[in-house]
Amino acid sequence: MKGRVIPRRSILKGAGALGPLAVLHSKTAHGEDKKLPDIYRTINISPLRKELFDKVFSTPFIDTHEHLFEESERLAGTATPGIRSDDWTMVFSLYVSDDMMTAGMSQQESNRFFSPDVAPNDKWRLLEPCWPYIRNTGYGQAVCIAIRELYGVDELTAQTVRQVQAGYERVRQAGFYRYILGDLANIESCQVNCIIPPFRESAMPLLLMQDISILRMYEGPDIETYANPAGIRVTSLSDWHRVIDWWFDKYGAYAVAVKSQNAYSRDIDYERIPGEKVEGAFKRLLDGQTITIPEKKAIEDHLFWYAADKAVQFDLPVKLHTGYYVGHDYMPLSRLMQNPGSAADLCRRAPDTKFVFMHICYPLYEDMIALAKHYTNAYVDMCWSWIINPVAAKDFLKKFLVTAPANKVFTFGGDYYSVEAVLGHAMMARQGIALALSELVEEGWMSRADALEIVDPVMHENARAFFNLDEKKKVLEKAPWR
Repeated sequence: MKGRVIPRRSILKGAGALGPLAVLHSKTAHGEDKKLPDIYRTINISPLRKELFDKVFSTPFIDTHEHLFEESERLAGTATPGIRSDDWTMVFSLYVSDDMMTAGMSQQESNRFFSPDVAPNDKWRLLEPCWPYIRNTGYGQAVCIAIRELYGVDELTAQTVRQVQAGYERVRQAGFYRYILGDLANIESCQVNCIIPPFRESAMPLLLMQDISILRMYEGPDIETYANPAGIRVTSLSDWHRVIDWWFDKYGAYAVAVKSQNAYSRDIDYERIPGEKVEGAFKRLLDGQTITIPEKKAIEDHLFWYAADKAVQFDLPVKLHTGYYVGHDYMPLSRLMQNPGSAADLCRRAPDTKFVFMHICYPLYEDMIALAKHYTNAYVDMCWSWIINPVAAKDFLKKFLVTAPANKVFTFGGDYYSVEAVLGHAMMARQGIALALSELVEEGWMSRADALEIVDPVMHENARAFFNLDEKKKVLEKAPWR
């Protein structure tokens, strides 16, 4: 069945009751009546909340952060790294897999759960012991929603796992990215951070817009990955500068931003170091010699600013990871807690650079609200935050909207490799946005009219203007690789 375009009508018929979100977005996409998800008809919802939920659940998102594979890679089965298998466990392959481990699953059991050598229907027994403890975490809820909306399964059990696997196979057909992202999640476009390659020439460039990954331009740096496509032999710092220039010259017009996750390895306290001060250490690094920790930091600092300044030349914002770490059993909180102060230093050092601080720097989100309020070049992205801690994310948005300018926040990025889980995350984000606005009105901090008016900016208009997406679309329509 690979390669066959699957019509929307066939998916709906085959899946039976795909769930409320499918009904919602298939209707609103055609201008018909809006319908709230069933979950909101089981509680006592006021007319105000009904109005706000209607508005939020029918408004499109611009998704400002993903790591999505290409659809062609998923269909060919080449997008599953390492032991990850191409079956229903794909939706568990990021984030919730860490909750599985911290809840007690062993590494050996995790390996088997994601192994292509274990039959899909046999994997439930590996998940069952920890599932009751993690299904209500943000990670777990995103998975539950995705399974319900895509495969028509309300509860994952030994009896329903076969239905989930059958649903996975049925949905994973040509066209399923547009179906999940567009028809179901009501996402207008995504911004994808590929990392390797540093920029991906996507087959769907208007749906899967791309960042340039600058991470390995300065962390390492990764000479082979960046220099080989450029055809430049790197023997000096100036050669490496030319490599960085090549990536911006080739892809700067098509990219929406640049992105780095260097905060996983160190603090983001980048100082402006002149090139002549690191030339010698960089040459020794190229020659395979040992350099000191201060020399390594100086090289990284210099190259960070070289890349960041190139981003400014191409009018590209600089997205930086801040806060919580993916994974488990490795997160130095003492270093993480330095992120807000270092972010403020970056804003002060480079007032012409537009910084986007990702993930609300959870759990230090109060600091990031202060940063966005004070610095003209500081913006905050809520990507990932709705599944790290949905209640804290709602709290952040409430506080942000009564503290900082509302055009300085971006409210959704799924931050996933697998497209299925983006749907669950998007629905959680919609719930959080609607609740935040409802509570602000009910508590007297915002008028009903203002709450309704702010939905479009925070869900898509802010991102469209900030990332210059209308112009980017015109350029991408003429991309040479299309």
